[in-house]
Amino acid sequence: MNPSEAFAAIALAAVACDGSLDRQEAQALRQQLEKRTPYRDLSEVTMGRMFDGLLATLRRDGWEPLVSEAIPLLTPPQQETALAMAAELVHADRVLTDSEREMLQRMAAQLQLPAERSQQILDVIAMLHRDSLAS
Repeated sequence: MNPSEAFAAIALAAVACDGSLDRQEAQALRQQLEKRTPYRDLSEVTMGRMFDGLLATLRRDGWEPLVSEAIPLLTPPQQETALAMAAELVHADRVLTDSEREMLQRMAAQLQLPAERSQQILDVIAMLHRDSLAS
């Protein structure tokens, strides 16, 4: 696994941690990656191969080993972005499940970031998705 696959692996783990990968989550994952280097320059075939490999690992081992393998390949700034994107992706379907919440906390605990920084990232993303005008 290289750093770009590791970053994508964390995003994939986020959307699949609850045991399903629905269309809205898959689309959100793709949109998040397509606007970033190096993914925006990859062909459909190359992206497909990368995700086929990551999905095979995810199905075989589960999301935790996938994330555990990916995190050490990322620098601390990349880890911050990966955590923020993972949090953004689990909110894509507007329902944050207990398994998604737990995954984010477990992922954050593995990062090479201060715990306060990881929590700050999760709090900001949750705040962005809060429906504060709902009555």
